Amino acid sequence: MPDVIDRYRDYRTRRFLKYERTWAASLPGWRPQRRRRLLVGLLAATFTAMFAISVLCAVGIQWAPVLWLPACAVFFPLWIALQIVSGRQGDAPEAALDEFEIAQRDSARSVGLTVTQYLMLIPIFYLVFGSVLTGGTDENMAYAGGLMAVTMLLVGGCTPAMLLGWSRPDPMPED
Repeated sequence: MPDVIDRYRDYRTRRFLKYERTWAASLPGWRPQRRRRLLVGLLAATFTAMFAISVLCAVGIQWAPVLWLPACAVFFPLWIALQIVSGRQGDAPEAALDEFEIAQRDSARSVGLTVTQYLMLIPIFYLVFGSVLTGGTDENMAYAGGLMAVTMLLVGGCTPAMLLGWSRPDPMPED
C-alpha cells in the first residue's frame, strides 16, 4: 500500500510528463545550445539589474522601486522560456529522468543551493550591519534588503536550470 509521499511522487511525475508532452514542441528556435546560452545570459543581466535596483533603493533614490516592475516583466518571460526549452530538467521528478539526467540535475541543484547560501550573505550582512550603523532608523534599508534577498533567492533558484541550459548539448535531431 503506497503512502502519501509515494502517491505524491507518482502524481508529480504524471503531471511533469503531461506538461512535458504539452510543451515539447514549443519554441523550437530557442532549443539549440547557443540560443539557450543567450537566455541564460539575459537572465544573468536581469539579475544584475535587479540587484542594481536594490542598491539604488538603498541609497534613497525615490523612483528606483518603480524600476523593479520592468525588471520582473523581463525576468518572467525569460525564465519561462528557459524552463520550456530546457525541458524543466532542473526541477524534474526522479522517475521522469534517466540515471545520467538525475546525476546532472542533482549536481546542478547542489550548485544552486551553494550559490543561494553564499549570495544570501549579501542582504544579511547589509541588513545586520546597516541596522547597527543607522540604529534601525533607515526606512530605505528594509525595502532595499528585501529586494536584495528576493534577487538572491531568484538567482539561487534559477541556477540549476541556468546551468543545465548552458551545459547541455544540442538535442539530437529526430529521424
